[in-house]
Amino acid sequence: MRPKSTSKTPSDTPRTHIVPSRETRLQRRERSLQIVDRLEELYPDADCSLRFKNPFELLIATILSAQCTDKRVNLVTIDLFKQWPNPHKMAAASIAELENAVKTTGFFRAKAKNIQGCCSKLVDQFEGNVPQTVEELTSLPGVGRKTANVVLGSAFGLAEGVVVDTHVGRISRRLALTKAKDAIRAERDLVREIPRNHWVAISHRLIQHGRGTCLARKPRCAGCGLEDLCPKVGLPRHLKKSR
Repeated sequence: MRPKSTSKTPSDTPRTHIVPSRETRLQRRERSLQIVDRLEELYPDADCSLRFKNPFELLIATILSAQCTDKRVNLVTIDLFKQWPNPHKMAAASIAELENAVKTTGFFRAKAKNIQGCCSKLVDQFEGNVPQTVEELTSLPGVGRKTANVVLGSAFGLAEGVVVDTHVGRISRRLALTKAKDAIRAERDLVREIPRNHWVAISHRLIQHGRGTCLARKPRCAGCGLEDLCPKVGLPRHLKKSR
């Protein structure tokens, strides 16, 4: 086991930029491990920001989170789960009722159709239980690999992959952990670089970092706790000079 840094926070002391201009496979692996440690220092309490009481609630909330903020989803699911607290009741709801309930999350017609279809399949094929494999989860309407990884990691504590949303994908490319813009390929690169016991947490930490520091348009590189580990791929030249 590698010893962790003894510094209290990543900002306690100035750091020298350590990313080589040409990085070997071994150097990238070591830098990846340093990134994992640093993110743990920066965001020790990072967790799923969707509110849920059980795997079913997280599954539905994650389906609704597509192209919608977690904050908005959390507001919508309060009444949604009061009215339809389990797959059996939600499957029996009409499409019109579900559309009205989830309207403010956007793409509400597709989402209503998916959650009704998802709940029907949970009842018909899984006895109303949320399955615990990627293959079974992705067989449900509206459930892709990202949603499956969210549910497995945050509801069941199973590390079957890395959740790659827009934040995780963007930051991973800037950190040169992947070149892929496709989420599936980016995940394949990340699971090669990151130890399995960090797969669940790394997503939560990168998402938090993306929301507060590594912004899409104007990243706050000067105050970033990862700056010395980041080659800043794709960023303007003036930001790269802030090293």
